[in-house]
Amino acid sequence: MAYERRIEPRATGWRSFAWAGGVFDTARRPYTEAVEGTILIPHHLVLVTLAGGASHQEVVSSCGHRYVGSDRPGAVSFVPADCERRLRLRGVESEWASISLDPALLQDEVFEPAGRSLDGAAFTNQEAPFLAGMVAEAARLAAAEGGLDRAYGEAMSWALAHHLVRRYGHAAPAGGPRRWALPPWRLRRIADYVDAHLGAEIRIADLAGLVGLSPGRLHRAFRETTGRTPLAFISDRRIRRAMRMLEAEGGSMAEIALRCGFVSPSHFARLFRSVAGMAPSRYRALNGAGPRDLAPGRHPDGTGCRSGPV
Repeated sequence: MAYERRIEPRATGWRSFAWAGGVFDTARRPYTEAVEGTILIPHHLVLVTLAGGASHQEVVSSCGHRYVGSDRPGAVSFVPADCERRLRLRGVESEWASISLDPALLQDEVFEPAGRSLDGAAFTNQEAPFLAGMVAEAARLAAAEGGLDRAYGEAMSWALAHHLVRRYGHAAPAGGPRRWALPPWRLRRIADYVDAHLGAEIRIADLAGLVGLSPGRLHRAFRETTGRTPLAFISDRRIRRAMRMLEAEGGSMAEIALRCGFVSPSHFARLFRSVAGMAPSRYRALNGAGPRDLAPGRHPDGTGCRSGPV
């Protein structure tokens, strides 16, 4: 399987975060008079210029796409899997980010019937607000929180895959959309697994395997059954575990964030505020109770007090 992503001279400050089905990369380039290179990877690639650009850009791809023009902030480019992209830039000074997607994401049942393809769908420096906004938000979160939560990355990959095939894919599907529903036993098995692994990484692919579904079908079915995504469910479970810990324990915010599976204390604080409407420290001040105040039989981590049904 061919892989080449070589742009010279190399950008600086390169950061990369991976999850099942995707990879986020970002870097910046100080002013450089001339840049040349080749991209040939087995994944679909969405590239966004976050800041700066180039006075002149030339692109030639093996799938027939060509482009000559400038590069500018907010410009979006798409490179299909296994499509070689050769480029030359002049007068470059920019910050960029990209998300690569495993083509297997598009082969899932959620995209039935077969026939939607991104082969030959390459483009360069287009206006694509949805793609630009999603990649820019990933860059913002990575900078603010020091990383990207893998469950967030997986959910983002499915959203990107859906958008790409519907906006740029060939051949519209025949017939209306299929609907699925998760039976109660599958919902309960997922909930039990999430509750037992809140302090560790929880992958959407693992949840899907747990109930015998593909990741794409689980994502669609879970949302249609419960009205929310698996990622939102995991985040809600983690916040409610954190609430019980804040009420009953005296650990630091960093310790609570770690034990509840958040990527960083800032990630924990942001999600907690979105659910509770206040910072974790404020919640503890209003609701905290020392360990001596715990009800009989209740474990300090809250496991003796189960959340309600999904």
